[in-house]
Amino acid sequence: MARPALTVALLLRTPELVQTCCQWLPGNRYKPIVVDLAEEGGLAALIERRQEYIDAVVVEQPLLDPVTREQLVSSGLLFPAVVVGEVKGHVDYHSEELHLPADQLEQLGYNIDASISRFLRQGRMDGRQDDNGTGEVWKLSSRLQERLGYLGVFYKRDPSRFLGSLSPDERKELLQSLQRTYRDLLISYFRDPAAANQALESFVNTAFFSDLPITRTVEIHVDLIDEFWKQLRLEGHKNDFLQDYRLALLDVMAHLCEMYRRSIPPDIPLSGSASGRTRREIEPPDAPEMSL
Repeated sequence: MARPALTVALLLRTPELVQTCCQWLPGNRYKPIVVDLAEEGGLAALIERRQEYIDAVVVEQPLLDPVTREQLVSSGLLFPAVVVGEVKGHVDYHSEELHLPADQLEQLGYNIDASISRFLRQGRMDGRQDDNGTGEVWKLSSRLQERLGYLGVFYKRDPSRFLGSLSPDERKELLQSLQRTYRDLLISYFRDPAAANQALESFVNTAFFSDLPITRTVEIHVDLIDEFWKQLRLEGHKNDFLQDYRLALLDVMAHLCEMYRRSIPPDIPLSGSASGRTRREIEPPDAPEMSL
């Protein structure tokens, strides 16, 4: 039986972003709703009027100023979210949000699924109410559980959206998008750990839900390191420090292993518990700053 389409509210003020997001949300899986931001009342009021049928939101980063964020949180208007904008390493909406830069929206559908899984898994489906005590978060979690089934999206990856099932053009665009995400991860890995974590999450989420082969991940890493090596050589810089970036690849592999471990249904016993690990804190190597 086909799963119901997920209603995704697009809270975007840039027309080009609206068009791109709609392009990368398959109609058999998602039902995008373009919210008119010109309506009165601000972002919180716009979401509140539609909260009964919103399953997830895609929101443009500049819309989430501190005042708006406080209004959303205090009103209990918390939804699985993908924030579109610069990866800065800080929380814009709530702790379960995911981030995608505007040039990586080919990964949007995969990260919406990941945001729903994250929202349900990380303390949102245990019956707790939101901070305002309204119970809206609990109602949303219950609705998502009912629509998606007990195991939700995390244990039910869609084979039709696997890399091998995409058209050649879609496959090429997705791989190029993943390469841009991995580039962001490498550039910020030692310089900005929080931003690196967000880029790592985006890459791993897409890799998991698109069933990206491990060999492809290694290939992306090797190609980018080779590109950096050539640039540094042309600029007359040392490049032996690039071997330290193998740690980034190890982090990606560890996170992927954790996602696959969690994808085993809970009725199958496993030793150990979810680690919830984040990238290790590592002293940056003595090297010129990469800014490709």
